Amino acid sequence: MSKFIVVSKYSFPLDAHIAKASLESEGIPAHIADEHTVNMQWLYSDAIGGVRLYVPEEFEIEAKAILALNFSADVDSVFEATPEHCPKCNGLDLINYTKGKKPAFIVFILLGFPLFFYQHGRKCKDCGWFKEM
Repeated sequence: MSKFIVVSKYSFPLDAHIAKASLESEGIPAHIADEHTVNMQWLYSDAIGGVRLYVPEEFEIEAKAILALNFSADVDSVFEATPEHCPKCNGLDLINYTKGKKPAFIVFILLGFPLFFYQHGRKCKDCGWFKEM
């Protein structure tokens, strides 16, 4: 029986499952740990080290090489991605952003459960513009 080792850590279980599927499609057995803990209490993800992806020790190098592959350019070329501009300042530095995350975290720490609704959207890092999605 071989020893299992951590080859990658993720903040969200979905990302870990995508990585696991990539490894298994190449014939590398993989196991995910702590996904249920993170699903139940997402605020604990960073505290416990995230969702961990394990593989047998003999597959470590090959697994890390597969996980390091970046297919972003291939996806962009298929969809011909064009850069998104901020409508307020015409900047290109837009990020995915969750509005209300910090207050919800503070209320969660004090009361044990979040009371706020979140707003997911895009935010301009240059001028602060936010658009809910």
